Formats: sequence, structure tokens, C-alpha cells
Amino acid sequence: MSKIAKKPIELIDQVNFSLQGNRVSVSGPKGSLYLDIPDGIKAEVKDKKVIVSQVKENDKLTNALFGLTRANLANLVKGVTDGFEKRLELTGVGYRAQAAGNTLTLSLGFSHPVVINADKGIQFKVEENIISISGVDKTVVGDTAAKVRAIRPPEPYKGKGIKYVGERIRRKAGKAAKAVGAGAAK
Repeated sequence: MSKIAKKPIELIDQVNFSLQGNRVSVSGPKGSLYLDIPDGIKAEVKDKKVIVSQVKENDKLTNALFGLTRANLANLVKGVTDGFEKRLELTGVGYRAQAAGNTLTLSLGFSHPVVINADKGIQFKVEENIISISGVDKTVVGDTAAKVRAIRPPEPYKGKGIKYVGERIRRKAGKAAKAVGAGAAK
């Protein structure tokens, strides 16, 4: 039995939580989202709390989905109230980013600028060398951040590229450092 799935999800006054069949709709100040609950899992609202439970206890199929469904519902509630944000950092000489409307233009040393169009509900914001990607759906925000990072991932020799803020890049020694180290060992 999942410890996460047993925890109830708190609903604040600004959040509307509705359940029609297996589809849950959550709306709040930032927007609205929905989730299809898998068969064998049920959700109900009691005293401004959402409680997720299994239809049949100890069912192998629903055991795997029990905690996942509760976590997804909690992410919907958090998304419509606070939203989610991922921050990326540009490192490299001449690497620049510009946000205009729902597009992000990156100059990353290629022969052409890379233009990324935001999905619905995603906003880009650029301050100095930090790109902020925000929205209400956690998976869409994370996927968009991963796509931006994949354009020029950080390389291990100089650390140039796009990385998450706070991400630590493992650095490698270059050929010159290896040659000096190898010569001293003889």
C-alpha cells in the first residue's frame, strides 16, 4: 500500500474540483486542467479534501497506479493555484536568448537562430542568462524545458550549453591536462 496515496489532497476555496465518471476537472485562478482516472481507482471529496482509494484492495494492476493517480491529482491542484516553473541557464560566449510573446529565440553558436514556439499555457521569460518556463501543467512545463535543454546540452570540457539552474556538470580534463599528468607518471 502506498504511503503517498493515503495522504488526502487539501483543496482551498479558490479551487473547483468536479468529478464526472472517471474524468476529474480542476479549475482555479491560474486555469483549468483535467485528468482521466484509471479503472480500479476512485476519487471522492470529503470536507474540502480529495481522497483517492482503490476499488479492490491489493489488486496488482491498481497498486501500481494508486500513488501515481494521487500525485497527478495533487499536481493538478498545485498547478491551478500556484503554477510550475523550470529555470534554465545559458553558459557560453555569445549565447543569448530572447522571449517575445509565446516564442523563444536562441542564439547558440549555430549558423541560424533557433526559434521555439510555446505550447498552449506556457510562458517564456528571459532575464540576463536565465530562461524561465512557466505554466499550469507540470508535465508540459517539464517537457518544454527538456526540449530547450536538448538543443545545446552542456558539454563536459568547458561547461558551455544550456543547463538547469542548480544542475552540476561533471567536468573532464582536456588533452593537455591528460598529457601533463601522463608525463609526470613516467
